[in-house]
Amino acid sequence: MKRLLYLICIILLAACGRHRYTVPSQFAEADSVAPLYPDYTDIIVPANIAPLNFSLLQEGATAVVVRMTGGQGGELVCGGGHDLKVMMDSTEWRALLTQNRGADVRVDIYAELPKGWVHYKSHTLTVAEEDIDPYLSYRLIEPGYELYRQLGLYQRNLTNFDERAIYENNRTFEEEHNHCVNCHNFQNYSTRNMLFHVRAQHGGTIIVRDGKAQKVQIKGDSILTAGVYPSWHPSLPLVAFSTNKTGQAFHIYHPEKIEVQDEASDLLLYDAERNEVSLVLNDSTQFETFPCWSPDGRWLYYCTSDEPAVPDDVHIPDSMAEMRRVMFYNKFFYDIRRMPFDERTRRFGPSELVVDCAGRERSASFPRLSPDGRYLLYAEGDYGQFHIWHKSSDLFVKDLQTDSIYALTEANSDDVDSYHTWSSNGRWIVFATRRMDGNYSRAFITYFDRQGRAHKAFCLPQQDPEHNVLLLKSYNVPELTRDAVTVSEKDLRQCIYETDGEQARFRPRGAK
Repeated sequence: MKRLLYLICIILLAACGRHRYTVPSQFAEADSVAPLYPDYTDIIVPANIAPLNFSLLQEGATAVVVRMTGGQGGELVCGGGHDLKVMMDSTEWRALLTQNRGADVRVDIYAELPKGWVHYKSHTLTVAEEDIDPYLSYRLIEPGYELYRQLGLYQRNLTNFDERAIYENNRTFEEEHNHCVNCHNFQNYSTRNMLFHVRAQHGGTIIVRDGKAQKVQIKGDSILTAGVYPSWHPSLPLVAFSTNKTGQAFHIYHPEKIEVQDEASDLLLYDAERNEVSLVLNDSTQFETFPCWSPDGRWLYYCTSDEPAVPDDVHIPDSMAEMRRVMFYNKFFYDIRRMPFDERTRRFGPSELVVDCAGRERSASFPRLSPDGRYLLYAEGDYGQFHIWHKSSDLFVKDLQTDSIYALTEANSDDVDSYHTWSSNGRWIVFATRRMDGNYSRAFITYFDRQGRAHKAFCLPQQDPEHNVLLLKSYNVPELTRDAVTVSEKDLRQCIYETDGEQARFRPRGAK
């Protein structure tokens, strides 16, 4: 009986603590839509997304009231006090979106000013028919260049605001434990088989298969260095890697801070079942990187560039090739090519050109295929392949049925738009962009419709609208999955700290 009374009291207190807002009956009309942070006006959203909490950026306002009315019924009234933060009830939000799947929700916002209430022009939230995959994984990293410090891999539940650490490195600088984690990747939108790299101390590649973690060393005398950018085959225990020797060059007079270049790069194929690695491409005149399997596993896409062209009146000997690459950093132009793959023999056929960027003195990076195999999504910039630092970087697609290539103009911005992932139904794209402040990359979501068009992108919703102002880390390599990571951080830490990693056997090309 006492327990029942206690629960009733808790419920009553929670109900009393929830402020009920009333739409003002008298107000003046504004001639513009409400200034919101983040901007959530006139966007298409999935029905299973967390509440789009926001702040009203109206000087002099002391309160805000929001009324949302569904075209297929339902209403949500919420608001905020002096801090002008609108924090919605998740149950009411979910009910409204579920009821209006495939329809519009009208949003009316009212602000209390010294002269009275004002009503801004209404805007619309369109609720898509298709959900987004519920989990998003990413790396949170400070935008530095030297130390691996206070970074980790995290997974966010997009249907609410729950975030968990998949793995965090050492929080303070310790020479004997200092390490970086990067390049996480999942097989076919599932966390059942996944991987990520550990660099510096405790280095190796962490392979998780069926929930069990192990460390392997994918390196050797016959390959440039360890595996770098990965792509799981959609159904086989195979991972395509690039292996890259990279360098950093810092600009003195340039709006962009840094250039990351390949000194050399090849492609590898790793068999996670046999712990074997073999070379796929290692042409010394080419820089092959960013492999990506097609959804049917029959093609391997990748980016590749020639050595930068040197003007006829400039002579740089081959012994100074590194200087040539640094001097002509803006003459690296990467194309996208692909090779057929025979699953039975596990051999690749001759490559073919898919996207010719070099012919236009442009450069492509990070090819990703839509789940139906029709659209090739990639980032295109003025030069180079590390577009996360290039303000010219925008998202492009090639329709492989019609051969048309076009920019996703509605989703792109004037700043960096880069690393991207498809949802498993092909209707949503999540990508990293620096559009909010020019310094930190944030995760944005755009709807990709059945006609192959992207729509206005919106920021990953946070419980506190000021989260992206206060968070001094960048979202890096967002990846969508249908399920949550099940391997524990404890097991991953034990694997990283307490094992050296089994050396992968090198399998010569053509060996049976």
